[in-house]
Amino acid sequence: MFQYIQKQIQDHLMEHGMRHTRLVTKDGCCNIEFGNIRYPYHVAFLMDFWTTFVEIRWRFVFCYFAFAFTGSWFIFGLLWYSIAKSNGDLLAQNSTNGHIRCIENVNGLTTAFLYSLETQTTIGYGGRALTGNCVGTVILIIIQSLIGAIINCFMCGLILAKISLPKKRAKTVTFGETAVICLWKGSLCLLIRVANLRKTLLIGSHIYGKLLRTATTPEGGTVILDQISIDFTVDVGKDNLFFICPLTLYHVIDKSSPFCEMSADTLHKEDFELVVFLDGTAESTSSLCQVRTSFIPWEIQWGHSFLPIMSKNKGGKFCVDFANFSKTVPVATPHCFSCFQNDIQQDRCHQQKKQGIDNCGFDVIDIDEPTGNTAM
Repeated sequence: MFQYIQKQIQDHLMEHGMRHTRLVTKDGCCNIEFGNIRYPYHVAFLMDFWTTFVEIRWRFVFCYFAFAFTGSWFIFGLLWYSIAKSNGDLLAQNSTNGHIRCIENVNGLTTAFLYSLETQTTIGYGGRALTGNCVGTVILIIIQSLIGAIINCFMCGLILAKISLPKKRAKTVTFGETAVICLWKGSLCLLIRVANLRKTLLIGSHIYGKLLRTATTPEGGTVILDQISIDFTVDVGKDNLFFICPLTLYHVIDKSSPFCEMSADTLHKEDFELVVFLDGTAESTSSLCQVRTSFIPWEIQWGHSFLPIMSKNKGGKFCVDFANFSKTVPVATPHCFSCFQNDIQQDRCHQQKKQGIDNCGFDVIDIDEPTGNTAM
């Protein structure tokens, strides 16, 4: 029991450390901090106040929602109270000597606040009302009605915008916890799994990746987070995917790939981060969304392959077993890209020897074909 708890604590600390050392977390959040900004960036956020309000957390939205309404009720309550006080409506002797009141049944700060609340929310209980004898009250009730309508529209739009954010749709698209490197369709490939948890499609899906690492320029400079494009594809291509079931993305490791310099022994010693992006348009809302995740060297398994997850039941329906979504099994895989090329060359020589060709360095030609003149 103690060993199990100790292992859980170590795994948690390792995951916490990896979360803070990567640029993009597994759930797609960017781990970056801005410092020493020369201009007052808070002012820039206020200028773009709509985006600022949409991106803040829900707890602050609820606080602003309550503050906007209660604050406006209280401020206008003070204005109603000042009008009633300046007109003498609060004096007891004026209530019996035929005094012309501006607001009926407002005799204190509490009743002024209640009248402000009833006016802005259009409740209108009937106990407190304008008499129409004061011009200032007519102007004030128009101003409060307009400001109350603006607050209502802004808060309703803000809540609706936060509910319908595209990143909420991205939460229902998940990547596998690990990536694998193995032989795939005759090539050495890096494989990643992605699944759409909704039955609605992501239209026009586009998949690509970026390899982030520290590089040295020919001039001797150091580039932190140098970005190298990584092309991913599936059987049908890399654009306009039929994303109804889990897909296996693969990147062919060739001479132009940064993974060609790595091997099974040196992969986990490398310092890089592979960020994978999936862009698409939600079918139900027509909103663009992007799903991101990242893989560090410890999350890439060389010489493993994913377990199958698709099956067909007796009723003819296709079933997806997400229990095997991130599970892998060891498979025979070349130790590195150079080993893979050597294996291909040896297989080619073996095939040529079967055809009676002893020297594998020469190309086989058909003597029946016409040949051109040979320059000396």
